[in-house]
Amino acid sequence: MADWLSEDRFVIDQLIRPMVNLYRISAGPTPVAFVRQKRMAIKEDIRFFADENETRELWRIKARSMMEFGGRYDVTTPEGEKIGVLGKVFGKSLVRSTWQVLDSTEQPVAIATERSMSVALLRRVIDAVPYGDFVPIPFHFTIDAGERHIGDLNRRYGFRDTYDLDVSGDVERTIDRRLAVTLGIALDALQSR
Repeated sequence: MADWLSEDRFVIDQLIRPMVNLYRISAGPTPVAFVRQKRMAIKEDIRFFADENETRELWRIKARSMMEFGGRYDVTTPEGEKIGVLGKVFGKSLVRSTWQVLDSTEQPVAIATERSMSVALLRRVIDAVPYGDFVPIPFHFTIDAGERHIGDLNRRYGFRDTYDLDVSGDVERTIDRRLAVTLGIALDALQSR
């Protein structure tokens, strides 16, 4: 198991590339994973790699179906071993985006909720405007396990998407750090799905 899986704080940077979304995930100053998402894919299949040259796959996130209102995404190793599941909570996400985090046995371990109602509504209005995707709106999520606040995902102000993921409140380590990092990617890459 990689040393970085014991970390609690990560930076997720979207790298500017044509035709694909690329992300770099760092724990402290050290890059620990690189992520590739094909744009306009019919069924999401996002891969996490150990290096930017994509020579060794670490894990992946894959949509269960092409179209569904409350999207479910399996997070697995390349061999198919389940790490966990992410699911968009459709009804709650109409106003404020909400994602459920499930462990490898599909038991709920956390909920990620868009923190600000007003920013959530503003983001929906701007997304409806042509080229609205180019307007950078910082959004932030809280990550809670029942009544306990265990973490946050905060988008930095700026043109490029950069997020700070902090799950240091998860002292019992109920969320596999690969699943936590995948949630950070999903909150950026799969928001409009």
